[in-house]
Amino acid sequence: MGTFIMDGKEYEADESRTVLEIAKEHGIDIPTLCHHKSLPPYGACRLCLVEIIWGKKSKLYTACTYPAWERMIVNTASEKVMRARRLILELLLAEAPASPEIREVAGKYGIRETRFRGRRKGEDNRCILCGLCTRICQDGLGISAIGIKGRGDKRDIATPFDQYSEVCTTCGSCVVVCPTGAIKLEDISRHAARPITSEFEVGLVSRPCIYIPFPQAAPNKPVIDRNNCMHFKKGTCKICQDVCPANAIDYSQQDEIIEEDVGAVVVATGFELLSDECYGEYGYGKYPDVISGLQFERLLSASGPTEGEVKRPSDGKVPESVVFIQCVGSRDLSKGISYCSKICCMYVAKHTMLYKHKVHDGQAYVFYIDIRSGGKNYEEFVRRAVEEDGAIYMRGRVSRIFERNGKLVVRGADTISGTSVEIDADLVVLATAMTAQPGIEKLAQKLGVSYDQYKFLSEAHPKLRPVETNTAGIFLAGACQAPKDIPEAVAQGGAAASKVLGLFSAEELSREPIVATVDEESCVGCFYCQMVCPYGAIEVKEIRDRMGNLVRTVASVNQGVCQGCGVCAAICRSNSIDLQGFLDEQVYAEINAL
Repeated sequence: MGTFIMDGKEYEADESRTVLEIAKEHGIDIPTLCHHKSLPPYGACRLCLVEIIWGKKSKLYTACTYPAWERMIVNTASEKVMRARRLILELLLAEAPASPEIREVAGKYGIRETRFRGRRKGEDNRCILCGLCTRICQDGLGISAIGIKGRGDKRDIATPFDQYSEVCTTCGSCVVVCPTGAIKLEDISRHAARPITSEFEVGLVSRPCIYIPFPQAAPNKPVIDRNNCMHFKKGTCKICQDVCPANAIDYSQQDEIIEEDVGAVVVATGFELLSDECYGEYGYGKYPDVISGLQFERLLSASGPTEGEVKRPSDGKVPESVVFIQCVGSRDLSKGISYCSKICCMYVAKHTMLYKHKVHDGQAYVFYIDIRSGGKNYEEFVRRAVEEDGAIYMRGRVSRIFERNGKLVVRGADTISGTSVEIDADLVVLATAMTAQPGIEKLAQKLGVSYDQYKFLSEAHPKLRPVETNTAGIFLAGACQAPKDIPEAVAQGGAAASKVLGLFSAEELSREPIVATVDEESCVGCFYCQMVCPYGAIEVKEIRDRMGNLVRTVASVNQGVCQGCGVCAAICRSNSIDLQGFLDEQVYAEINAL
């Protein structure tokens, strides 16, 4: 394969690629406003003009459409090219004077004003009719919700018959590809755009259909949201596949179920926050500036949506007063949660301190029931929030939150002074209760692990076996067992790991001496015992004659799994199951010995 010359340097020619692609690959700046990797080159804006020289002939061509032929000479910044680009930028400024994007490009070429007069849509126009929006809608998505109508200076982007499009899915692709920000979804469809909220940012910002779940994801690879991806919904869009340089997009991949034989299982499914909507009187979901503690945590984070600046979700202003409400759902029998979530007192104190450090003139108020700061230096931490950072703590509940004159009015009580309180707040943060993960009961039933009335998994013994369960080989770690803070979760995770290592390091496994046994002679094979066994210790055993013929099937106990609970012995209709150490003969012998 031959070569060609571009700006005095030699490059490898490739007829399947354009001059613009090779220039971008080698860091040569060629301006363009109408090029998109997922669409065939069009050359509508003409900004990417370059000078092509063949022998003694020189001519201007658009770099986005001209192939990289061998033996040609390309000048991307000759006087001829620069003069043509300045002229095009003047024409674009006359056509779309309200576009800051065009003014920015024109400024790089020394163009501040234009000699021409725009004729199409006046001083407020930003559209340059590059056609990217219509092409992405028609060719990329196959929807054709918008197109170009009219001729000459009457040409414009419009919907069919200038009416709201019923086929528009408000996906926003036209808005994304528009180089000048001229496209507005409200001009195309009567349906409001429904952004996909980011789960990691707790709904504070939106995310695309292909995204990395969170910065520390392992593996740190993008995933496709099938429920919202236009390719899986309509079977047309393949933009991400077209633009991916590694060709890593494979729409045919399916979820796989992988089965592995393991010797132990550590359950660390975590927790879920109680829905803030349980308290309608607090206005969560109605007022955008009533947020959860986890959302406030993301606002404080340097990697969060505001890069660590505390801003109100409604208007982006810095809140001068923030009210924190503790025990939202915790210790509230009316919501079905009587327990304390354990972490709220400490993270609210942390939030008040961080807020004060970022907004020096701000004031934090905290409504609480009781301060439960049990832990090393925990009480000192809360006192520091009050004494050094000026947080005002008021013992009492909040009865109602409503909006007045652009402020959130928090109405509550201070039980220590015996007075009612009203605070005009810019932001309200709810410390919601920790609850068990939804659907955890199904996992517990599969693993043979018990759980309490709040669906937290139960340990074998709260003091002697805090990370073990009644099912051998199943261990607990973290908040799946109960609400707990980070030090506790880390300690329990280490304890569970050490238990697993201890289990694997032994050459022989030890078990409880009291396990169930089956009298195979009297067993009738009804297998009621197998249905009620919570540990899956009952197996089916086949009785065969000398010729190998199946005579009958009976129950058999896996003594390494059996925990000796005795449920199978109680349910057995033929009295064929007993617990070792508790046979009738042994019990009678003990009685007679007395």
